[in-house]
Amino acid sequence: MSSSAARIGLATMIPGSAAVADRPQLGVLDTCAYIDLELLDRAALPVQSEITAVSMAELHQGVAMAKDPTVRAARMEKLGAAIVEFDPLPFDGEASARYGTLVSLALVANRNPRPRRMDLMIAAIASSRGLPLFTRNVDDFKGLASMVTVHAV
Repeated sequence: MSSSAARIGLATMIPGSAAVADRPQLGVLDTCAYIDLELLDRAALPVQSEITAVSMAELHQGVAMAKDPTVRAARMEKLGAAIVEFDPLPFDGEASARYGTLVSLALVANRNPRPRRMDLMIAAIASSRGLPLFTRNVDDFKGLASMVTVHAV
């Protein structure tokens, strides 16, 4: 667990309360969940959250692709906060092996894995570490339930 997990945890929750007991202690936020974090119900999130190196790359891409200076500035702030708050989980050898499995599951579910590559990589990182994945877009992870636990937020 990274030191950032404690910073993104829910200090306002009382340890031992039902809300804490029912929530996973640790979980992975996908990129959309991280971007919309301030809009989400904290009770629906893990007590401590992580993000992946893939999400960090997507945040960098968002800054690079922003055409409007105001949008670019807002994205830069979100990226800067992520850099400070997290030590991203890497896409390592175990995640790359799991990625192949998730691509196979996507194909079995009759879903094209190409447009879902980043989502599948994020899911592979979470799955290879036995962590649940929290997302705003559960449909992006259809067909993967046997390998990754996905929570809608």
